[in-house]
Amino acid sequence: MTDSPVYTPPAVWSWDKESGGRFAKINRPIAGPTHDKDLPVGRHPLQLYSLATPNGVKVTVMLEELLALGHRGAEYDAWLIRIDEGDQFGSGFVAANPNSKIPALMDHGGPAPIRVFESGAILLYLAEKFGAFLPAEAGPRAECLSWLFWQMGAAPYLGGGFGHFYAYAPTKIEYAIDRFAMEVKRQLDVLDRRLAQSKYLAGPDYTIADMAVWPWYGALAKGLVYEAGEFLQVQDYANVQRWTKAIAGRPAARRGRMVNRTFGEPSGQLHERHDAADFETRTQDKIAPPD
Repeated sequence: MTDSPVYTPPAVWSWDKESGGRFAKINRPIAGPTHDKDLPVGRHPLQLYSLATPNGVKVTVMLEELLALGHRGAEYDAWLIRIDEGDQFGSGFVAANPNSKIPALMDHGGPAPIRVFESGAILLYLAEKFGAFLPAEAGPRAECLSWLFWQMGAAPYLGGGFGHFYAYAPTKIEYAIDRFAMEVKRQLDVLDRRLAQSKYLAGPDYTIADMAVWPWYGALAKGLVYEAGEFLQVQDYANVQRWTKAIAGRPAARRGRMVNRTFGEPSGQLHERHDAADFETRTQDKIAPPD
């Protein structure tokens, strides 16, 4: 391991705005809104405020899968929240999610609006609301929820841990990259061993557990996040690769991955989604924004 300056924590931590790397301008140690801005509301009961990060993709995949099953009540408006511009700190968004993270869902289908935040909670809410993608029997249900919450606990090591220090930190720190690379490879091995036993994470059927894990670990397995596929030797996890390919082949998953997407190939972007026909009509929403 290479030598690096020894850091001694001060008696009292203070915030250094310049030390946060790529996201320094939006990271801060306090919560609450920074400006007044109401959230738009479309014509459907379900209103999603999001961006196509892996956490956002979980929910749009779920909604598109519900629609593919024929649940017309799952029609939704998906509004773009540009987190790099601080949209998540607007007063309306903070009211929908006091944690100021995407995605946030508002359900206007009842006598009073219901807010749901945290991507795993949104998946569970929608699964119970529509009676889909969550097993009813106790054993399979427990397996599904276990993998759903596994993802919620594991992904911060991949994103905020490995991803940050490997791709975004202002300084490459060998110890930090090694520590989180080891944990991410352990997680991939956990998934690979499970998927050697089972077609999907909760058993033979596709569930919200797969929808939660796929946007993170499927993208990792295909080398689509952090450009770290070779570094982590993701091709070695054959069962994860098989599972990733199967989900990527689902039309609803492909549509869900496009929603609120502002990066990558223009043909794969749908900045906002207000109707199923939006996928078929090439509008300005699907044109990459100017640099």
